Amino acid sequence: MKITHIITDLDTGGAEIMLYKLLVSLRDEKVESLVVSLMRNGPITQRIKALGVKVETLGLKQGDRPSWQTIDRLRKLIRTFNPDVVQGWMYHGNIAATAAVFLFDPMRRKVKLFWNVRQTLYDINSEKTQTRWLIMLGRWLSFFPYSIIYNSNLSAEQHCNVGYLSKKTKIIPNGFDLQKFKPDQQHRQQLREELKVAESVLLVGHISRLHPMKDHATLLHAIDRVVDSLSSIGAKQEVLFLLIGHGVTSELSKNPAIRFLGERSDIPKIMSALDIVVSSSAWGEGFPNVIGEAMASEVPCVVTDVGDSAYIVGKYGRVCSVGDDQCIANSLLQLIENKQERKTAGKQARKRIKENYSMDKIKKEYLKEWGF
Repeated sequence: MKITHIITDLDTGGAEIMLYKLLVSLRDEKVESLVVSLMRNGPITQRIKALGVKVETLGLKQGDRPSWQTIDRLRKLIRTFNPDVVQGWMYHGNIAATAAVFLFDPMRRKVKLFWNVRQTLYDINSEKTQTRWLIMLGRWLSFFPYSIIYNSNLSAEQHCNVGYLSKKTKIIPNGFDLQKFKPDQQHRQQLREELKVAESVLLVGHISRLHPMKDHATLLHAIDRVVDSLSSIGAKQEVLFLLIGHGVTSELSKNPAIRFLGERSDIPKIMSALDIVVSSSAWGEGFPNVIGEAMASEVPCVVTDVGDSAYIVGKYGRVCSVGDDQCIANSLLQLIENKQERKTAGKQARKRIKENYSMDKIKKEYLKEWGF
């Protein structure tokens, strides 16, 4: 089977990372892949090339509308590669894939077209003008793909509500590498040595880039509440909060219980060193990777009820309403004060990921949908 993947760019977003993980898992299958990036190369490009997968870049810039020459070049790439399947990723990739397939095989006798929608859509009017235009164009063209793959139930529901054909819906959630994300005592010790903190110090992590939808403000209020509460009762348990992600710096808070680590490339190592992970997102999440990665690492989670977060953690995590810093603080305190609950919840969390979201399971779902 030959598959062409068409994606907006190859930065380090959730869709790009999921595409990379899928390509890794497909190495054991009889699948030949071509990846086409509409925009720039990014950090994921070399990682994909290292798998032996060819990557083509069309070089569009932010805000550009694809010219006829760009679409024709894409059509020629598809004609040369002659795939069985064309898989679009995200709004731009889906529309570009549709245009190219229509020109190459208007009757869809040679190639199957699939879309992949990973965005949540709370209010279409709040989207940028071009994004809103693409969403509406997608609604009109949603009859064309063989199916529309969503990574969350919420995303599927929201897009169907604005007119995407519901009969085309297929839910395939994100998958996780259980060999990469797992408990690792050595990594735990290495990070603590790097940070110069004792084994007895409890580490609570928050991993995301600085963006309004991640709601760092609510997180910081919750941390202040936790620190004040522990101080007021004279708790002996020392807690250190690690905030990790692009743009996350000490300018956000001077609380001495917080350590800002910035952007890191060793997230599996960090995950295995944490005792609790918290996600404070206010909107925009479909299927948050960080939650699945933490659970695979046997780390219990406190999450806000956005996207499929509550469904992912199930009964093995704690769920708070968006913006409820008191609930987040209380949930963190309960886990901080109960080591056995943390341990039990962590083990059950990994079991849940293994049974429902392992990368091997997700790969098989894609192959089945593609007709392999």
